[in-house]
Amino acid sequence: MINVVQKKSVMNPIPFNLPVVIGNEMKYIQEAINNHKLSGDGPFTKKCSELFEKRYGFHKGFLTTSCTDALEMCALLCDLEQGDEVIMPSYTFVSTANPFVMRGAKLVFCDSTDMNPNIDADAIEALITPRTKAIVVVYYAGIACDMDNIIAIARKHNLLLVEDAAQGIDSYYKGKPLGSLGHFSAFSFHETKNIISGEGGMTVVNDEKYKERAEIIREKGTNRSRFFRGEIDKYGWVDVGSSFLPSELIAAYLLAQLESIDIIQKKRIAIWEAYHARLQSLQHRLKLPVIPEYATNNAHMYYIGCESLTQRTELTAYLKQNNINAVFHYLSLHKSAFYAPKYDGGELPNSDMWTDTLLRLPMYYDLTIDQVNFICDKIEAFFNV
Repeated sequence: MINVVQKKSVMNPIPFNLPVVIGNEMKYIQEAINNHKLSGDGPFTKKCSELFEKRYGFHKGFLTTSCTDALEMCALLCDLEQGDEVIMPSYTFVSTANPFVMRGAKLVFCDSTDMNPNIDADAIEALITPRTKAIVVVYYAGIACDMDNIIAIARKHNLLLVEDAAQGIDSYYKGKPLGSLGHFSAFSFHETKNIISGEGGMTVVNDEKYKERAEIIREKGTNRSRFFRGEIDKYGWVDVGSSFLPSELIAAYLLAQLESIDIIQKKRIAIWEAYHARLQSLQHRLKLPVIPEYATNNAHMYYIGCESLTQRTELTAYLKQNNINAVFHYLSLHKSAFYAPKYDGGELPNSDMWTDTLLRLPMYYDLTIDQVNFICDKIEAFFNV
């Protein structure tokens, strides 16, 4: 019944996103209820973590209530002191930045490339100072950054490397899964992502020496997990931390999605490719997504780059008039109301360009090829093609 309702609702208007229901979500949620174990780190949480670790070779995956929480864990693991500097792209969601600001760090914003919104690897090294503690990369649209270059810079300057892989599930860099390349990484299972749990996230720790502390941070700064494993006879408060554990209901939904990730990905890639084939007629008017040779495409989103802010505003309104909900994305953080007074860096022209011109088209599992063609028809009509 749920799937039937969803499919009827996507026909007109066409929403930007619809959460995917793949089949076993309600079954697993009912099992979680029947287990009489709804709080964190029950059997469904453990199954999800084990599947992620097995499929992608992550050293240790810790499910969290959101990707924001996962990034907060990463920031805590970086052990930042007041005034330490963290380099990250300006073109990203505020959740990338907030965890590091909350630890007292100074944000050093780096520009994007003109090819895609990812961080410009060639611009990072010039931003490093004696106070630099970490580099944070963001995989916009699930596309890898120039990681060989970035990893080399991090090693040269003895910096921690954090991957904001919120959009990067099931995507790769030169055959290596995104999220496995840095010291820490963070994933999102928000309802707009490829596999979902409504809200939800995961911190991945790839360096053994940080694993135990990550476990403590996630459990409110206590060593309670060791107590539950019978390794100590009592537990106590041993570090800073917070309550980052998701409920078993969240993990149960996520497990159903994770078990069907190949089915989900096959459908999303077909939708992405349909968009890309149809919009080739406009490649002289629009920036279409570019997948570098070193990266794979996980079909997290399909975006276009318009010629100007005015054009994007007019196209968005035109699509809305035709019952198509397309959305613009991030505003450069270095120009945000909160951080602009604190920003003392230079101009970031590519970040500002993507801020003004990028438009995300509807993208979700139940989107049909007929709907993709309808959307592309309207975009072509806007440009009189």
